[in-house]
Amino acid sequence: MELKHLTGFIAVAEELHFGRAAERLHIAQSPLSQQIRLLERDLGVRLFDRTTRSVRLTPAGHSLVEPARRLLADASAVRRTVRAAHLGEAGRVTVGFGGASSYAALPLLTRAVTSRHPGIELVLVGQTYTGEALRRVADGTLDVGFMALPVRRGITARVVRRERLVLALPDSHPLAALDEVPVRELAGEPVVTFPLSRESAVREAMAQACHDAGFAPRIAQEAPDSYTLLALVAAGVGVAVVVDSARSIHLEHVVFRPLTGDGVPVLPIALGWRAGNASAALDAVLRVAEEVLPTPPDTPDHAG
Repeated sequence: MELKHLTGFIAVAEELHFGRAAERLHIAQSPLSQQIRLLERDLGVRLFDRTTRSVRLTPAGHSLVEPARRLLADASAVRRTVRAAHLGEAGRVTVGFGGASSYAALPLLTRAVTSRHPGIELVLVGQTYTGEALRRVADGTLDVGFMALPVRRGITARVVRRERLVLALPDSHPLAALDEVPVRELAGEPVVTFPLSRESAVREAMAQACHDAGFAPRIAQEAPDSYTLLALVAAGVGVAVVVDSARSIHLEHVVFRPLTGDGVPVLPIALGWRAGNASAALDAVLRVAEEVLPTPPDTPDHAG
């Protein structure tokens, strides 16, 4: 049983006229009649009673109409699904994110992808900071992730933000009276930061800046995410070095001051994906990302 034979059958069943059905299908009447004969031979039943004046469905023909329509609809859906997947209009893309930088960028990306490619399912995996994101993109358990540069070999990255480091501190803290805080002022201060095990680029940058200023930070407590980190600051547990995007998290009694010093870097935050990932859906997501999360000026792309 071929789909084209069922298509011909439905056309004749609906028109009850071979000539009109052939015109509807844009074929000659003779090939259409041949299709119906082949279908009847395959099924071993007569589907139409034909005379010189009329065409009528037999009981067997009546019983075939709805199953044939469902089968043709399913076949059409299969074609659409496969074509959409080939064009990157359908599929699943896993996205790793963690930290305030991705909190600011992720909604822009997800809204745009959902609007333009409703057939693409975005699976969002939270608290994947740079170290974990790099590993999971490399081993294929993530398709793409937000991460700080540099990236490892085999991963391609495009910078989407450049983040200054700022100091979050209680509004009652003496350093809150300054317009900006030199990193050397953190010597001896209790600091709350992300867990060492999460391989946070912000924690690493903070530790390096303190080292360059001649001291090691005094870690008072660790927190798994930016909101908890700032809640600890509000509670007076300590101060925290965060990226500028963390200002979007509004908590009472927390203020932000630029962190200054020769060793204080600006962090390039990128979207990274495994080189050679052939997913058409991923390509579609990356095209949307390039539009809604453009690379900041004077920031080169990076391939590991």
